[in-house]
Amino acid sequence: MKTANISVIHTSPVTVDVFGRLLRERIRDARVSNILDDSILPQLRDNDGDIAAVMPRWRDYARIARDLGADVILNACSSIGELCDPVGQDLGIRIVRVDARMAREAVARGRRVAVVATLASTLRPTRDLVVDTARREGRETEVTARLVEGAYATLIAGDPDGHDARVAAELRAACASADAVVLAQASMARVLPRLDDSERAKCLVSPPLAVEDVAEAVTVR
Repeated sequence: MKTANISVIHTSPVTVDVFGRLLRERIRDARVSNILDDSILPQLRDNDGDIAAVMPRWRDYARIARDLGADVILNACSSIGELCDPVGQDLGIRIVRVDARMAREAVARGRRVAVVATLASTLRPTRDLVVDTARREGRETEVTARLVEGAYATLIAGDPDGHDARVAAELRAACASADAVVLAQASMARVLPRLDDSERAKCLVSPPLAVEDVAEAVTVR
């Protein structure tokens, strides 16, 4: 079988190693390349999440990945997930949205879904994705959105313990009333060991689920 060429477009260095490891573990002999632009999230923070402002260069990254031989592109950023379908259709390549499978799993688990994020620019699109997914699948779902103020800035500033403590507290609160808890950013998965077994069982993180979508896309290409 031909080696799978997978390109991952990142907006944070936090996700590079995570997805590289998971993809190589799941897809035998996968060739993984990375494109990183860590200016996108600060720009979205400052422009109230206007993804149209970053769309031209993000499309360029996807075009470059395609031209370099990518079979599938994984968009590792939930904040710009809405770009995946239109850009993929425009360029003629499958672009996997990092949180699509997570949203499907969340609405399948029960009526009450909590979305927890550390970035405002990620909270809205992730919540909207869960709502849209529930609507498409004909499920009655109540979605609540919870922002952990200041946690992401704390992580980027070099205080992972401070980040983890804030996020863990918010996740515990969400688990108390939800059937499923969606972690809107891959960087939040590091917090799960701080939770007890029953809380972890309710939490959904995107990386392993997104990698399953990539594996399926590679199989059918």
